[in-house]
Amino acid sequence: MSVATSSLRNDAVYAALDLGTNNCRMLVARPTARAFRVIDAFSRVTRLGEGLGASGVLSEPAMARTLDALEACVEKLERNRVGRARLVATEACRRAANGPEFTERITERTGLTPEIISPHEEAGLALAGCASLLKPHVPWALVFDIGGGSTELLWVRNSAAGQSVVGIQSIPTGVVTLAEQWANELGSQAGYRLVVDQIRRAFAPFESLHTIASQMTGGLVQMLGTSGTVTTLGALHLGLDRYDRSRVDGLELDFHDIAAVTGKLTAMTVAERAAHPCIGQERADLVVAGCAILEAVCRLWPLGKLRVADRGVREGVLLQMMKDDGLKMS
Repeated sequence: MSVATSSLRNDAVYAALDLGTNNCRMLVARPTARAFRVIDAFSRVTRLGEGLGASGVLSEPAMARTLDALEACVEKLERNRVGRARLVATEACRRAANGPEFTERITERTGLTPEIISPHEEAGLALAGCASLLKPHVPWALVFDIGGGSTELLWVRNSAAGQSVVGIQSIPTGVVTLAEQWANELGSQAGYRLVVDQIRRAFAPFESLHTIASQMTGGLVQMLGTSGTVTTLGALHLGLDRYDRSRVDGLELDFHDIAAVTGKLTAMTVAERAAHPCIGQERADLVVAGCAILEAVCRLWPLGKLRVADRGVREGVLLQMMKDDGLKMS
């Protein structure tokens, strides 16, 4: 089965697969008059990028976990009679010396045809997926996506008619790479502050180029974050016993609330974080790394609040496929 063709029986069903550094995710959806309706979903932590920063290659255990996850996705594609699907691969496959070889293995094992997309395309898809959460009357937006292996920043001109991207920066630092490379530092308050400062410096050229901070008065700028980090912080801020997307997606978080939740998380042990139902064992060692990236963003651009998006690349892929097929979304 090739994701590049509509070889399955029902062309009205679409699927978007996002193969990231930490997760393998999929959405299956039908088009509607306004956008689409999700009819099935899949998400599994595979840690594809585990050890990549040190070795430069994808490890055999990580590839095996990911292939198993993609086989589970194929079962769902067939069960839902998906007519068109697209599988995009991001930072882990971009960076790994054996990334292209691994995508060939994916095709041989599953029939799926992965596309290793650029950081700019990844950022554009993430924006397309969450753009409906932007307030149309605020003319500028700083949008960020904290991934497993990279973090993307977008400076966006915004209006009721749509969005145009003015600038994009991608840094090869995400929650997995940061947690592996700076594990000791993230375990102490002094080390955590050092990591935040390092990331802030990595983002500084974006600020120098676009002078975003100077425009953050008078309600001219909004901030939107899409990532597991911001959704987890949103859930913890709300005090949820279990994650509820309907309550987190679109939530506005004050920077003071973010700092309060971050303080609690950094004071917890890995075991304590693992025991929390909105974090769990698979993300217990990653969430503090995500907090450090988010804090760097908040310090460099102290807008005071941000909106949380539990949507992104997969939704962007779905919308792009439907648009390419001539479907009009109102």
